[in-house]
Amino acid sequence: MDRYDVEADSGGGDELASAPGGLLDLLGVAAAVLNDEGRIVLWSPEAEHLFGYSSAEALGQHAADLLIDPRHRSRVLKLFNRVLAGESWAGGFPIRCKDGTARQTEFRNVPLQDDQHHTYALGIATDQTKLRELETGLALTSRLFHHAPFGLAVLDPGLRYMLVNPVLEKIHGRPAGETVGLRPSEVIPVADTTQIEAAMRHVLATGEPLLNQLTISTTPSDPDPSNEHAWSASYYRLQDQHARILGVAVTVVDDTERHRAAAEATRARRRLAMLAEAGVRIGSTLDLERTAHEVADIAVDDLADVAAVDILDVIFTAADPALPDTGQGVAFRPLAVAARPPTDAVQAADPVGEVAVYAADRLVTQCVTTGRPVLVPHLSAETLRRLGSRPDSDVLERAGAHSYLAVPLMAHGCVLGALSLLRVHNARPFDLDDRDFATELADRAAICIDNARWYRHERDTALALQRSLLPHQAPDRPGLEVATRYCPADDTSEIGGDWYDVLPLTDGGTALVIGDVMGSGVTAAATMGQLRTATRTLARLDLPPAAVLSGLDRLVEGLESSFATCTYLTCRPASGTCEIATAGHLPPVVIHPDGTAELIAPNPGPPLGIGDTTFTTHRLTLAPDSRLLLYTDGLVETRTDAIDDRLQLLLDILTGPRRSIEDTCDFLLQHLRHPGSRDDVALLLAHVNPRLTSVTMNTDMAQGVPAPSARP
Repeated sequence: MDRYDVEADSGGGDELASAPGGLLDLLGVAAAVLNDEGRIVLWSPEAEHLFGYSSAEALGQHAADLLIDPRHRSRVLKLFNRVLAGESWAGGFPIRCKDGTARQTEFRNVPLQDDQHHTYALGIATDQTKLRELETGLALTSRLFHHAPFGLAVLDPGLRYMLVNPVLEKIHGRPAGETVGLRPSEVIPVADTTQIEAAMRHVLATGEPLLNQLTISTTPSDPDPSNEHAWSASYYRLQDQHARILGVAVTVVDDTERHRAAAEATRARRRLAMLAEAGVRIGSTLDLERTAHEVADIAVDDLADVAAVDILDVIFTAADPALPDTGQGVAFRPLAVAARPPTDAVQAADPVGEVAVYAADRLVTQCVTTGRPVLVPHLSAETLRRLGSRPDSDVLERAGAHSYLAVPLMAHGCVLGALSLLRVHNARPFDLDDRDFATELADRAAICIDNARWYRHERDTALALQRSLLPHQAPDRPGLEVATRYCPADDTSEIGGDWYDVLPLTDGGTALVIGDVMGSGVTAAATMGQLRTATRTLARLDLPPAAVLSGLDRLVEGLESSFATCTYLTCRPASGTCEIATAGHLPPVVIHPDGTAELIAPNPGPPLGIGDTTFTTHRLTLAPDSRLLLYTDGLVETRTDAIDDRLQLLLDILTGPRRSIEDTCDFLLQHLRHPGSRDDVALLLAHVNPRLTSVTMNTDMAQGVPAPSARP
């Protein structure tokens, strides 16, 4: 058994013993017995220690003569006679010690009688100063224990409660009388008390205090029993002056406010970091759908379990959409839904990309029509039915959806849509801090969404303009079969100014043109339209390619901040002659009848728009069944590969078994153009076939195109 347990005699006797260390040992209580004459007949070792007289010096002596100052003799004798008469007495008076000093001593005197009916006086004494200190300490301890504003408890070495103060009674939710004798696991309202009891055992075993151990639990003393509190507990081992272990003392402080403040500060820092991250992540590509997904992903990082971005359908068709009419409901186009961790609640969301009409009583409709957040901390059966465009309250209820928040996406005073948030796994309902944070996030996201919206509008306008300016179908010319392709950029890069053209010449020949206006957007498309018109005009003058490029150079020079590259090529299949001039453009490719391919590398001039430039014409002869490929840089240029390597790859792809010119164009785009390309591509492939000359010429004459022999 442990040293603090009661020990049994090994010989089987009933004698019980305990280790010293109680209050009597602490006080050093002395005992002395006087006979009826006032002489000392018994003298304890503690009396010798307290007053200095040995038993040999004290026994038989008259106590008043040995211990009392003559000034107090008469008073002491009166008290002694009262005790002999059968009256107990308690009080204090000074005792003269052997060293000549006077010690203020606290006495308890009681009469004794032996079997011969002789009367004695028993005096029990201790140092009055030490007694008063102990009494003061006990009083303070008792007052602290019962009136302290924090919980206090004492547990025995077996971890059973011995003392519990009133504050801890409230924390436990049961009176001390029901707690004493129980273990913490039977009292503390925490699902798992293993760590608490382990901490107490550690303190008992080592003697090292454990301070400020945090525990999260509820308490019946809170008006809302579901509120969690943070308790800071400290554990101390109790032992006496002889190191006998008495148990463990526990102090429990309600640290909820500080814990909540620290948690709020941590959450505020985390959300500031989220807003900073949102500024980096959201809107980096100017793609509307991707921007919406970025917003939803940011929201489920910390704010919600489910996030949805719904954009008003009208913003896809109107440059300045007005606030919707609540009488007929609102048409939304869901762009993104995110959930983390996964939840069945997403089944209630409308399919991304499809238009969904929300009735006027729907919460998200109220959000966009009022332009104000809608916060529902606790969802009821009625509010669950008002979340989506269709009644999916059963799905949401089964998934555990319990709190909802919607904030408008507003930019420049215009409502673009709403960010809808749902909590499913997170048990904490949305609050005003969540609303303010979501509003800040939505405001930042709305600017990016609005930029993406305007970008898409301009991109669609530029693409429509460019497609309207390009030939809808490249015509076959005398002796030529022609295939063309135009592909806008795959990702969010703006539409460029790439173009191609197939132009009839007055002598029956054909001009093949490929060009690329530097820049992007509507401006590049409009410049491309001007260049295409000028090229058509110059082609009618039957000028050499170099002269055509010189004319275009003067035109571009007059345009503000415009440069362009261009290849102008004339082909006369009947004679097999071909003339080429380039202005900063990539070299054309000729594919010979035997299947080999090579670059035509004329002396390239600078891009159009530099000014004061001389261009040269390069001449070559084409065999029947040869092919000519003209292309823009979007086909071969990448950010990582050398242009020479890419051009060689182009030649390798073109070398070998022949495909039709249409299939060849598709094959080139499939194998050379990277997914997500940030550049558009124009492609023109012509097959020299003199056998088509007469048929095509007859077709041209029927359409009013001048015959080869006709000259202006």
